[in-house]
Amino acid sequence: MEPGDAARPGSGRATGAPPPRLLLLPLLPLLLGWGLRVAAAASASSSGAAAEDSSAMEELATEKEAEESHRQDSVSLLTFILLLTLTILTIWLFKHRRVRFLHETGLAMIYGLIVGVILRYGTPATSGRDKSLSCTQEDRAFSTLLVNVSGKFFEYTLKGEISPGKINSVEQNDMLRKVTFDPEVFFNILLPPIIFHAGYSLKKRHFFRNLGSILAYAFLGTAVSCFIIGNLMYGVVKLMKIMGQLSDKFYYTDCLFFGAIISATDPVTVLAIFNELHADVDLYALLFGESVLNDAVAIVLSSSIVAYQPAGLNTHAFDAAAFFKSVGIFLGIFSGSFTMGAVTGVVTALVTKFTKLHCFPLLETALFFLMSWSTFLLAEACGFTGVVAVLFCGITQAHYTYNNLSVESRSRTKQLFEVLHFLAENFIFSYMGLALFTFQKHVFSPIFIIGAFVAIFLGRAAHIYPLSFFLNLGRRHKIGWNFQHMMMFSGLRGAMAFALAIRDTASYARQMMFTTTLLIVFFTVWIIGGGTTPMLSWLNIRVGVDPDQDPPPNNDSFQVLQGDGPDSARGNRTKQESAWIFRLWYSFDHNYLKPILTHSGPPLTTTLPAWCGLLARCLTSPQVYDNQEPLREEDSDFILTEGDLTLTYGDSTVTANGSSSSHTASTSLEGSRRTKSSSEEVLERDLGMGDQKVSSRGTRLVFPLEDNA
Repeated sequence: MEPGDAARPGSGRATGAPPPRLLLLPLLPLLLGWGLRVAAAASASSSGAAAEDSSAMEELATEKEAEESHRQDSVSLLTFILLLTLTILTIWLFKHRRVRFLHETGLAMIYGLIVGVILRYGTPATSGRDKSLSCTQEDRAFSTLLVNVSGKFFEYTLKGEISPGKINSVEQNDMLRKVTFDPEVFFNILLPPIIFHAGYSLKKRHFFRNLGSILAYAFLGTAVSCFIIGNLMYGVVKLMKIMGQLSDKFYYTDCLFFGAIISATDPVTVLAIFNELHADVDLYALLFGESVLNDAVAIVLSSSIVAYQPAGLNTHAFDAAAFFKSVGIFLGIFSGSFTMGAVTGVVTALVTKFTKLHCFPLLETALFFLMSWSTFLLAEACGFTGVVAVLFCGITQAHYTYNNLSVESRSRTKQLFEVLHFLAENFIFSYMGLALFTFQKHVFSPIFIIGAFVAIFLGRAAHIYPLSFFLNLGRRHKIGWNFQHMMMFSGLRGAMAFALAIRDTASYARQMMFTTTLLIVFFTVWIIGGGTTPMLSWLNIRVGVDPDQDPPPNNDSFQVLQGDGPDSARGNRTKQESAWIFRLWYSFDHNYLKPILTHSGPPLTTTLPAWCGLLARCLTSPQVYDNQEPLREEDSDFILTEGDLTLTYGDSTVTANGSSSSHTASTSLEGSRRTKSSSEEVLERDLGMGDQKVSSRGTRLVFPLEDNA
């Protein structure tokens, strides 16, 4: 509209009014904000959908990884089951063909080696290269680590230290990682049935006949072997340091620790051949008893060495106070573990005696199994040694609880632990062969390995020959040179040495010890185990001996250890060979402990004082009064034979062979004292005038007290 123009009538707009688009200007910010919000909402919606898709993909990938991990776990366990199956079938073939140059444990190791080679070189890497994160501000490693990755937290656990030179060679094969077991699996799952079976199946008669010698070899001999090997290996380490073959720290305490773990003998191969050939029972008892107690001593000794902490800055120097503290720890751990194992066995015996679990054999067997296995875990949880606890638990269970079990439970428990022992032992030896190629932290040192073989030979010689010399000074029946040579030859290393070595492989020294221990086990099982039969023949050691009967005294080959001339009688020889400490213990056990814990033995009303009458009647089983059968356990004649022990209580006289005779009520006291059973007359004729009589209330024991370590 030009200036000066007149307003047209009916135009509908006053002169000077703003145009319509100008009216929309104030609304533009509102419209713009609304548009931005719509765009943002759309963008958020699209990004949320993308995030949901990404999360779903991550969850799917996680599920696939879990599936793959489960599959690999199944494959790894299936591998070991197939190894055991193949081992069993080959064992049957060897037994069928009477092949003795290779034992089942050596066979399991060979199969483990073959599978280890296949897994190491025949399977490709399946995991990606791990990324190294630097934490230079931290001065120690954490057992658990939480890592924030894009707002998501992931938990990582510590597996061990890796030397700088091996960062690029970290195992990338998931399958090899799966077949590498946690060392605690060996201690908490595989070792308990092996050690318990050793105590539960102990042949008490021959074991206690040579108890003094066995204790000397197991305790004093193991300590001597440990310190000799440790000192020799310290010299080897010094030589390696001079030659520049030592790339990290190796202390004197490490050498002593190696001496302790490698002193644990496990002559399973030799003993199996002895059992198959029925070799001399006393040689078998010496070797078996030494190996059983030797394992317990070795593990407690290694724990004491680890606990050695001198005062001051130098934690590896000799300190008398720390040394005696370690000795105290050794005695405390061993005695505490022994007490815990014995108490668990006693509790199980009381439960099976005063309940009627024998009416339900399945429940009885299950309780026996759980109580026995829990001994190991209870001792470990309390800071003691489970190996010692479960060993003496097995001995206590066999001596007391076994008598309270039903016939079905006796058979089940024997077979159950025998099968578990067989499978666990062969599993460990199969894993040894596998670990040679699958273990990631091997440290091979030829000087250390050769030095270890020499040190073990010298340590075993210092263990056997001097101790045998001193033992023969107090033994009526000497340990002959052929027995000593066989014991020297039979010092194999096995499952216990391996389990102790693999339990801690964090440091350079422990990794070298593990590798050397593995090679020593291979050599002793294959070479020494395979040479057992020729060695028996070369040393003229008897085979084909019935383990339940003593051989005739005129057997020349037997006289090396047991023969006393043509005048010796079987029963008298058995009494004389029994360790005198155990003969004293046996009277207390038979008169008090057996009646309290089992359904056998004399009634407590005849052995306890009169003022304990109520307690005696409560603790004595009614079966003792009602039982007219021989009051003896299956293996109760392991020390005393017919005529060795005469029990007089109530109105009957019961001898050790179970025979009984009744006394009439009208017989006078003096007359009954003059009356003797036939077995007593035989006994007194054998003993002569120089024998001693030990009397107790209600029970009379008659036997000689001769020292025979």
